Amino acid sequence: MPNSPDRYGPDVLSAPRKAGVAAEIAATADVVAEDPLSGFCGAVVACTSTAVTLEDREGRRRVFPLAAGAFLVDGAPATLVRPAATRPARPRQSASGSRAVALGRARTAKAARIWVEGVHDAALVERVWGHDLRVEGIVVEPLEGLDHLAAVVGAFGPGPGRRLGVLVDHLVPGSKEHRIAESVRASAGPSVLIAGHPYIDIWQAVRPAAVGIAAWPTVPRGTDWKTGVCAALGITDTRTMWGRVNGAVCSYRDLDTPLITAMERLIDFVAEP
Repeated sequence: MPNSPDRYGPDVLSAPRKAGVAAEIAATADVVAEDPLSGFCGAVVACTSTAVTLEDREGRRRVFPLAAGAFLVDGAPATLVRPAATRPARPRQSASGSRAVALGRARTAKAARIWVEGVHDAALVERVWGHDLRVEGIVVEPLEGLDHLAAVVGAFGPGPGRRLGVLVDHLVPGSKEHRIAESVRASAGPSVLIAGHPYIDIWQAVRPAAVGIAAWPTVPRGTDWKTGVCAALGITDTRTMWGRVNGAVCSYRDLDTPLITAMERLIDFVAEP
């Protein structure tokens, strides 16, 4: 039977010692070192900030202090040092703050849906919660307004395994949106959840600091809100301002809490088996 490689090498006492500056070597498990004063030679099995433990071929262990040039490694003077600690990799986060999941094959969309009022709502939801929605297989669709919500909910046919979530702007008592939502809630049943935020438009749910303004302007009653905002900020048109708003959102930190809370409720609701 051929001889197996000797982890500890030949007799280190018979090898000539090389002169030179002691090299710093990390005391890892693959290092075999000799204490020249005692002749003890062994593999590193432990290392602290002040001492290293060596184990010889017979299984005997000895602890030696860490000192400059105190050891021989491969016959040359060496300074053993404690290996640098390796930090565990932090799990990546999605834009919504959830743990990012590596997606393999595309997941088949569920029958469940989340509806939002318009294309701007859908775009901002995608920017922040797109990863979470793809993991759950949930599709977000814009409604182009709430005026016909009762009819489209009835046509959708919500039920067990076919849940529906609706994100509503300006969901405050006394608003038109609130009256529509209450009417649909009364007739739609437990497979529909309507949640919303108090802002007139989803633009307003973006933190002003993210957009680079001190606060969202107050728009006179009866004036289209987006048009009034652009006029107050000196922006020529709503398309330009929308590009600025959309580009300002990188994660949930750029949004106000009411929108975040509403979306998390809706995702949890429609994703439930």
